[in-house]
Amino acid sequence: MAAQAHVESELPDLVRFREEWKEEVRQRRATSQQAQPEPDSRTHRHAPSPTDTSYTPKSASVHTSNTPDSHDSPTLTRAVGIYRSAVRHEQDGLLDEALKLYSQAFRLEPNVDRAYFWEERRSQQSATPAPLVGDPGSLLNAAYTGKGNVSVVPNTTIISTETEEKYCASGVLAKVVANYPADLVFTPEDERRGAALNVIPDELLLHILRSLDTTTIERFAAVCRKARVLSLDSSIWRDFVYVAYKPPQIPDADSVKTIIKRFNANYRQTYIEQPRLRLDGVYIAVCHYVRRGVSDYAWVNNMHLITYHRYLRFFADGIVLSLLANEEHTPQSVIPVLKPSLRMKGFHVGSWQLDGSVVRISNLECPPSRYHFQMTLALHSKPLGRWNRLEILSYESVNVDEGEVVPCVLKHERPFWFSKVKSYPGYQ
Repeated sequence: MAAQAHVESELPDLVRFREEWKEEVRQRRATSQQAQPEPDSRTHRHAPSPTDTSYTPKSASVHTSNTPDSHDSPTLTRAVGIYRSAVRHEQDGLLDEALKLYSQAFRLEPNVDRAYFWEERRSQQSATPAPLVGDPGSLLNAAYTGKGNVSVVPNTTIISTETEEKYCASGVLAKVVANYPADLVFTPEDERRGAALNVIPDELLLHILRSLDTTTIERFAAVCRKARVLSLDSSIWRDFVYVAYKPPQIPDADSVKTIIKRFNANYRQTYIEQPRLRLDGVYIAVCHYVRRGVSDYAWVNNMHLITYHRYLRFFADGIVLSLLANEEHTPQSVIPVLKPSLRMKGFHVGSWQLDGSVVRISNLECPPSRYHFQMTLALHSKPLGRWNRLEILSYESVNVDEGEVVPCVLKHERPFWFSKVKSYPGYQ
């Protein structure tokens, strides 16, 4: 009875607490409803993907001004601004601050991510510069002139109509580099530490890059935007072009000027796209065929897999070495001794000439033979700029005394693939 009287005495307090709690909940709900904008029946009711250009942000009016932000509600504009700050913080590696800002933005507007992507796409479309001439939107005809702008000329890469620019790029790379900010610096991996490269003058860095090979330069260019711009310096690639493209890579010494002019003085593009034989390694073709063996029993068939290699090594003075070796002589044992002084069965010395992408090898002989051989090969590049594949088009024997040319049937031949050798000097 005493416990029941105690509960009855506390019942009015519980009822009053419950009513106060309900009133507080009603006030919070009314405040949140007032903070959110009322939906407009003229807007889209679905939440599209970020790439949907027909998306109109929540509370946006169709009949308002064309100004990008003039139709956005204050709440949506604020939410998009907070979301944009969160994106910047995330890109800078400040994940905790970015998470707080993301949460704040989604509390203000549930579809703030859709609105942000739509605004970014709209601003990029309005900021994209129209090409001066040529096919609109063509990236293959664009070129970076070193002044932060992109120009387009029909069916060709462009070069500045003024003096030759310090940096030069074309194609998609030109479009990317043109959007870089004007003031570029080396960014350290750890922001609390400085980048030592920032205290080195660009002239000294370019002097260092000119002493490196092309593979190392491109690896350095992948570090950051500053490194990419430095790697496009024309003086770096001009040296590679004039060293690589000499006879017999080209018909004569004056042809290099015509080649450079065809690429509009873009030395990097010239070095990548103009065919050239690699001299810093050896081209190897691995060939196989099956030969029937001898058996003591009629019901047993012995089959042997025969492997042999063809080697081609080219020199800058027009000499080419050709070697046909069986599986007893592995590439590891042949490559170190593949020199003009080699004396070995299947070894021939000849001369070569590159005509466009066709390699012509002649006078392959091994004295005192009455015959010498000649080959015609097609030079290919996979991927672009490697020039690492040679495909045999023809192989012929020539009678030295009579001059008779007889085609040689090649049943088991395979294409030659380039293998770099560190001890080979390459272009000189």
